[in-house]
Amino acid sequence: MLDDRARSLLKTLVERYIADGTPVGSRTLSRTSGLDLSPATIRNVMADLEELGLIASPHTSAGRIPTARGYRLFVDTMLTSRPADLAYAPADMAAAGSALHPDQPQRVIAQAASLLSSLSSFVGVVTAPRKASIFHHIEFLRLGEKRVLVILVAPDGDVQNRVIFTAREYQQSELLEATNYLNAHYAGLTIEEVRERLKREIDALRGEIAALMQAAVQAGTEVLAESADNVVVSGERNLLGMQDFGSDMSSLRRLFDVFEQKTELMRLLDVSSRAVGVRIYIGGESKVVPFEELSVVAAPYEINGRIVGTLGVIGPTRMAYDRMIQIVDITARLVGNALSVKP
Repeated sequence: MLDDRARSLLKTLVERYIADGTPVGSRTLSRTSGLDLSPATIRNVMADLEELGLIASPHTSAGRIPTARGYRLFVDTMLTSRPADLAYAPADMAAAGSALHPDQPQRVIAQAASLLSSLSSFVGVVTAPRKASIFHHIEFLRLGEKRVLVILVAPDGDVQNRVIFTAREYQQSELLEATNYLNAHYAGLTIEEVRERLKREIDALRGEIAALMQAAVQAGTEVLAESADNVVVSGERNLLGMQDFGSDMSSLRRLFDVFEQKTELMRLLDVSSRAVGVRIYIGGESKVVPFEELSVVAAPYEINGRIVGTLGVIGPTRMAYDRMIQIVDITARLVGNALSVKP
């Protein structure tokens, strides 16, 4: 697509614009590209790059700036970023990571979002760990007045309580019988597997056990749905100071609506959780943060070797992508380490 000369000039232009934030002219490229080319030759190459949609010329300047397409080519083919190693993490990241409190998982998530925001000076987002959909243990306790407390215990020890309303009053002895039966026959299965088995076995089960099991499945489904919608956002106000964006109040309102509702943001982060390593969405590529001026750098994080959530940075397309990749990658490892069970 591009010859070596055009690639070198595009790389230099992107790096200069990221560093300075001002459109880059041919004379600047002539001085900084390291190529023995005249400004006239450089102008011709820049015209070709503009025709390809890789750079654009703002109305107020003779210089050029990268487009989302230009940033994408830069990130995919010109950016060198080594895999993060916690042992050699920059001092600011290592020091901030030591403040994560592993004994308080929800606090870790909030601190991680704040850490991403402070290190990047942009917006930090973290999804709370998705709860395991496996029954490890279940228990029913009678509350009276046709109310029963369902206690769901996941394999990682997470305990969730739900109050259900029953069609009739149950004695605690009946609830104990149902508890023992369900733990003996359904423990270790996912909620989806339990639901499928119930469809096949519902006629063979005693009425009260079937009813309680269906209630337990519904309670488990609600727990998973609640955890899936839990995302922490930090540093939204950093966007107010963004060049060429802070003054666009209409775009800012739309973006803050995304942060407020969180549903669309969760959809983007969910896609990132199925990827390996750091993913970068530039401009309108994400379809979720549909602003040409914004990019998203995101990565999944693991607990005990299992991917349970996603975190990332949302900021201007004019960002130092190599540093953002490092920030996101290292933070994902720090969060995973803080939340994993130590042997």
